Amino acid sequence: MHTASEIANQPVLWKQTAEKLFAGSAALEDFLQKAYPEINNIVLTGAGTSAFIGLSLQGSFFSTTGKLTRAVATTDIVSHPHHYFSGQDIPLVISFARSGNSPESIAAVELADRFSKKCFHLIVTCSEEGALATYRSKNPLQVFVLPEAANDKSLAMTGSYSSMLLTGLLLAYLPQKDFCRQQVRLLCASAGKILKEEIEKMQQLAEMNFERAVFLGSGPLFGTATEAALKLQELTDGRIICKSDSYLGFRHGPKAVIDGTTLVVYFFNSNPYVRQYENDLLPAMKNGQPALYQFGIGERETNSNQLDAQVFYNTATEDIAEDFLTICSILPAQLLAFFKSLQLGLMPDAPSASGSISRVVEGVNIYPVTH
Repeated sequence: MHTASEIANQPVLWKQTAEKLFAGSAALEDFLQKAYPEINNIVLTGAGTSAFIGLSLQGSFFSTTGKLTRAVATTDIVSHPHHYFSGQDIPLVISFARSGNSPESIAAVELADRFSKKCFHLIVTCSEEGALATYRSKNPLQVFVLPEAANDKSLAMTGSYSSMLLTGLLLAYLPQKDFCRQQVRLLCASAGKILKEEIEKMQQLAEMNFERAVFLGSGPLFGTATEAALKLQELTDGRIICKSDSYLGFRHGPKAVIDGTTLVVYFFNSNPYVRQYENDLLPAMKNGQPALYQFGIGERETNSNQLDAQVFYNTATEDIAEDFLTICSILPAQLLAFFKSLQLGLMPDAPSASGSISRVVEGVNIYPVTH
């Protein structure tokens, strides 16, 4: 099945993506070096899964450029363009899209062109024939098309998501090429460990009789948690109700969702400062109704008796940088979604029996902005 092969092929695809990006890095660096002195903000955009890429990247771009960076879904831009673009601002709009054919994808870049004083466009897509890849703008524009294998054939985005996310990270850290190559090497080795040693554990987790799932992540891993929740909900055709939150945010009301049918998945950060807040939540989960099962995903093994099980993926002496943890951390969640889909008797490549969701969203009307 496409979903299975696309999940398993990710380490190979990450290498191919990095090689292609480094091969074309001169044009990308030239574009960014011209953009950064002029722009006063960065908008990371996409729809659905592609929008969640921005959630994981906004800190990376802010820390490396010093420019105000926002993750804004195209679905928000289309309905409220004046909230994000104005005649006084010059943004760098980085658009992520698998096919580039979603109606909101083109509408968002057109609105950026229309309402901004000037706009720099950087388009990251998996299809060179898509409407976004072939978009023409009056403003400076650069397109990076990922390797062909990144254009997933299955409904749910897996390799396309992680490879576009990796592309975004490499763009944020593009001047540090040796660092980037080291991170790609560590990511591929870590993903290999997951695929070789943790498949059975994820399959057993999927066999558990949970009806709800909560995914928690801090900083860049909040984007991972959000994508993990969508992936499980998509591949189970909505039979498993999913939620994502930050560790601190979860305490402010959302924790009420926990009951005896709930699976809780923790994405652990490697930053010692952040881990203090994550570790504080674990014993606090005893207050209220207990969850059915608590599962941890992280770079290194977590010494906690609060967890029922965990996956840790980096066995090298070198650490994966905090921002890059998002790439490997999504892999166990993708496996969980895949196996749960099978356990429920669904077809992961096309889990929506009713047709309520499709590979490319259809039927969205784009209306002219009148005021």
